[in-house]
Amino acid sequence: MGNHFTISGQYVDILNKRIFPANITITDKVITQIEPCEFAPQQFILPGFIDSHVHVESSMLIPSSFAQLAVVHGTIGTISDPHEIANVCGVKGVHYMIDNGKKVPFHFFFGAPSCVPATSFETAGDAINSIQVAELLASDDIYYLSEMMNFPGVLFKDEEVMKKIKAAHALGKPVDGHAPGLMGEDAKKYIQAGISTDHECFTIAEAVDKLSFGMKILIREGSAAKNFEALYELIDDHPNNVMLCSDDKHPDSLLEGHINVLCARAVAKGLDIFNILKAACINPVLHYKLPTGLARVGDNANFIVLNDLTHFKVNQTYINGELVAENGTSFINAIHESIINNFNASPIQISDIQIKVHNYPTIENKIPVIEAIDGQLITNCLWETPAIENELIVSNVKNDILKVVVYNRYFKAEPKIAFIKNFGFKQGAIASTVAHDSHNIIAVGVSDKNIVEAINLVIEQKGGISCVEDSNNLVLGLPVAGLMSASDPYEVANAYTQIDQMAKSLGSKLGSPFMTLSFMALLVIPHLKLSDKGLFDGDNFKLF
Repeated sequence: MGNHFTISGQYVDILNKRIFPANITITDKVITQIEPCEFAPQQFILPGFIDSHVHVESSMLIPSSFAQLAVVHGTIGTISDPHEIANVCGVKGVHYMIDNGKKVPFHFFFGAPSCVPATSFETAGDAINSIQVAELLASDDIYYLSEMMNFPGVLFKDEEVMKKIKAAHALGKPVDGHAPGLMGEDAKKYIQAGISTDHECFTIAEAVDKLSFGMKILIREGSAAKNFEALYELIDDHPNNVMLCSDDKHPDSLLEGHINVLCARAVAKGLDIFNILKAACINPVLHYKLPTGLARVGDNANFIVLNDLTHFKVNQTYINGELVAENGTSFINAIHESIINNFNASPIQISDIQIKVHNYPTIENKIPVIEAIDGQLITNCLWETPAIENELIVSNVKNDILKVVVYNRYFKAEPKIAFIKNFGFKQGAIASTVAHDSHNIIAVGVSDKNIVEAINLVIEQKGGISCVEDSNNLVLGLPVAGLMSASDPYEVANAYTQIDQMAKSLGSKLGSPFMTLSFMALLVIPHLKLSDKGLFDGDNFKLF
């Protein structure tokens, strides 16, 4: 027997920019009638929110667990790029995400990862070539080609890159972009290759430039990269070509809110409510040709009920006519999922991460230092005088220049060392196997002893995040590819909150120390980064 019910409220007709009282009838998962009426409760009924670009893995939760939290905030679907797990486990990892996501009432729209590995200057756990990408794209479970981070490959028409783009175009599936800072003729050339979106803009000038060439802009507000304040005006200026996304969101911030929070912030900025809802509910469906519908007659019953259109408190979330969340409670059941991983690292010792002055690049007795920027993925390259003890370069706590280490987790190799500014630790260290995009082990800390302890803690867990101080330590195991936990999402979120607070207690002023650390190995974002192969110059795209 199919379900049949009627819900009444103020129906929000986003496309026609009107709101009116209505009785809405749902039969067998489909909206069969929207009947205007004279009176209806003062609750607002509209299409559910869609995150237009997210790596579910960054939530540290498997898809089914991610869904448990997301539906509470009115999210009914995500445009999901599984390239994090793909860099660890290859195509097998992509299928793991798809299969797990199908076990819950939620719309996961996965893409085919385009850049596994992201560059040749790092070691990933697997690779996905153009033949495998074409095979993935041919599946009904794959909706688009995921972010094309190799923009130099696009500009110089690399054969493998162009084959992947061509395969997507042949099937009528969109291609996502990733081109931070690219403007002018290079941006035009990149877009004209058939790349339709970008979520990496961090200035309004860059976004407007890309919009002028026909690209759509995703306004990103995640746990580390926060671009909403810089870009929110685009929602009113380009309402048909803007979407909202989180990109990377840790479990604690997913507990607090999702796309609904961005809608509330946009309203507070005085933006047009229908333009906001277009970006949050409509534009992703139209751009990616999603089968969710737009909450019209004949569409699948994917809709939400809001208390108001100011604070965006979600009363109810319906997916295919099923009530999946109500007043902060999720009705999606936990899934007991299997574990996959790719982890072969052995414990290290202090001597492994000591670095002599003559083994480190210098110019006029100064060393290159990564400058982390809170709320951004981009870094700067500073040249600073090193702190030296017994001919070894060490952390300089007074000047906030700390040692950062990347250690290969896939096979035996020497750790690579660099120095980083703005973590602010006065003691201790943190480590993580979430290190975009190859997900080797990354750590930063005040002393070699603490760094080694933090690294060895995550090795013991075969993946996770850790925090160490002299008298205490915490570790959160992430056994699924070293990226995710299959445990209860609320328990994972609470455990993450504890370890995040401990990391901040070491002295960090960063909004999200672990998320920021995870991007310090992301070579496709300028200017200076560290991979398991060494210090990387993002401007000239080469190792130091």
